[in-house]
Amino acid sequence: MTPSQHRTGDEGREAPHVAPLLDQRTLTSETILALLVTEFADAVVLADADGRIAFWNEAATRLFGFTAIEAIGRSLDLIIPERFRDRHWSGYQQVMASGRTSYGDRLLEVPALHRDGRSLSIAFTVTLLRRPDSRRPFAIAAVIRDDTQRWQERRQLRAEIAELRSGGVDSPHR
Repeated sequence: MTPSQHRTGDEGREAPHVAPLLDQRTLTSETILALLVTEFADAVVLADADGRIAFWNEAATRLFGFTAIEAIGRSLDLIIPERFRDRHWSGYQQVMASGRTSYGDRLLEVPALHRDGRSLSIAFTVTLLRRPDSRRPFAIAAVIRDDTQRWQERRQLRAEIAELRSGGVDSPHR
């Protein structure tokens, strides 16, 4: 049995995998990856070394309100609240110079801006993109989702817990 043929409930049949998709003459692996990233339910945003948006999928449009045409080529400041920009750019420049981030395997939760000016809470992961012959990244990719409702629910729960602990008027333990 070859490594790609591990047994399933159907003895003798190859387990399902992605290789048949990649073997189709009409779909290259690059095409499949492009379709995947474009069609993700989560926003996918790529920014170059200078923090200019280089890729923006349809989910990013739904999340932030800007179309790809409006976002591509613009600074990430487009979606970063003013009060967080200095901190963001300091970290961004450090990551691009060093090629290292402590956030690579962590879910980040930060405020963001929608086109209409309202504040969002977003949760995202980042990946540094490097050429094979370089340690320094040429871009950063982020996979992002709207966390606003969950953040507001957690904030409300914290307020309720604080009220209960303080012996507030609505406390059932009074």
